[in-house]
Amino acid sequence: LLIDLLTEWQIHRTRLVTKDGHCNIEYANVRYSSLLAYMLDIWTTLVEISWSFVLFLFMASFLITWFVFGLLWYWIARDHGDLWWQNPPDFLNACVVNVTGLTTAFLYSLETQTFIAYGWRAITTLCPGAITVYVIQVIFGTIITCFWGGVVTAKISLPRRRTKAIAFSEMAVICCRQDALCLKIRVANIRKSLMIGTQIYGKLIKTTVTPEGETIIMDQVNIDFRVETGKDNLFFISPLTLYHVIDRKSPFFEMAADNLHQQDFELVVFLDSVATYTSLSCQVRTSYVPKEIMWGYQFLPIITRSKEGKYRVDFSNFARVVPISTAHCAYCFHSEREQHHHSIHGTVNEGFEMIETSHQ
Repeated sequence: LLIDLLTEWQIHRTRLVTKDGHCNIEYANVRYSSLLAYMLDIWTTLVEISWSFVLFLFMASFLITWFVFGLLWYWIARDHGDLWWQNPPDFLNACVVNVTGLTTAFLYSLETQTFIAYGWRAITTLCPGAITVYVIQVIFGTIITCFWGGVVTAKISLPRRRTKAIAFSEMAVICCRQDALCLKIRVANIRKSLMIGTQIYGKLIKTTVTPEGETIIMDQVNIDFRVETGKDNLFFISPLTLYHVIDRKSPFFEMAADNLHQQDFELVVFLDSVATYTSLSCQVRTSYVPKEIMWGYQFLPIITRSKEGKYRVDFSNFARVVPISTAHCAYCFHSEREQHHHSIHGTVNEGFEMIETSHQ
């Protein structure tokens, strides 16, 4: 059990794309100018970072601005002689009534920026500079409130929340389908709301060496996936079985049942779609390493019809597989198929010559 856990942890650590779609890649030696680009594009940065950091920046922005403007109000009161230790003659002649110290200046700054009732503290018309600071703080407070309202709205409406309702099978299988050897994957939309414009494709990530001796660490090979309902304009209302035909052009053609798990590659599957209710495009990703591909297995049926004639999706069979008779390798499968084709239709032997003979 411990060995299995260590193996699973090692696979999770070394794979490029995790099962839930996160890219496991590390950036090193990033220059300061690149980090500065994140600050210049502050909107995208705030939308992408975690909620905990957003909440921290949200509270910090308000507390800092309240304190900074509180210092300005304290300076205005001190310059006018309104502080308690300056013994003002009459509080009604102050720039801001009842602002007599740093604490009251902070409270007045908070009340001004949050548009709440002043109570005992209120600005007067005796100080033009105080009126200017008051107008600036009101405008600044409105901008901050609108900005953070937009950030929260953008994060709530991110399509990644919708992608949580798209599930891929944990394992992929290789078996025969309609006289072809195929790699199969299942995908399901958990919610009843439709996903429109769905496109499915894959990338095989592996390390290759070119004839010139160059080593390509993440060489990407296109993997074409199909479904029973067609390649385009998928009706994604029920779980679909994706299949990739392993023909002579497929990168899986050279693999066999006994050496599949010794291969070094990662199959990344992408699903691009648009949510009907929000009209936001989203992409769902997952990946499969060789140990997650089962040769000679088939998925169990998942869609049935009830006695009333309604379609029923049984998700208990979503990831279940059963063994099935399958060729040991793709080359064996195609050789058997060609031999079977020749046995039915015969073969042409060009070494024989047909001549006519006459009967005597």
